[in-house]
Amino acid sequence: MKIGGEEVRRVAELANLALTDHEIERMAQDLSEILMHVDKLNELDTSNIEPMAQVLYDADETATLREDREQPCLSNQEALGNAAVSGAGYFKVPKVIER
Repeated sequence: MKIGGEEVRRVAELANLALTDHEIERMAQDLSEILMHVDKLNELDTSNIEPMAQVLYDADETATLREDREQPCLSNQEALGNAAVSGAGYFKVPKVIER
C-alpha cells in the first residue's frame, strides 16, 4: 500500500502538526515502507501457531512483573500537589484545540 502526501497532510492536520513539504515527502516514504513490511508479515502462514496467552509462563526470579497488591489510592490533594495549575479538584491545562 502506498501512502501519499495528502494522507500525511490529513494525519498531520488531525495531530495539529505543521510539517514542511520535505517532511511530508519523507513521512510518506517511511509510512509506505512500514506498510509494505506489514504486508510481507501478513503473507506468513500462522495457522499452525498457537496464540500466546502470556510471555512469562513460569514466573521465577527472572520474572519482570511484580506481584499485584492492593494499595491505598492517592488523595485528591496529593494527586494535585505538584500541578502547575489546579482548581475545583482538577488539573487545569491550556486549551490546545482552536478550530
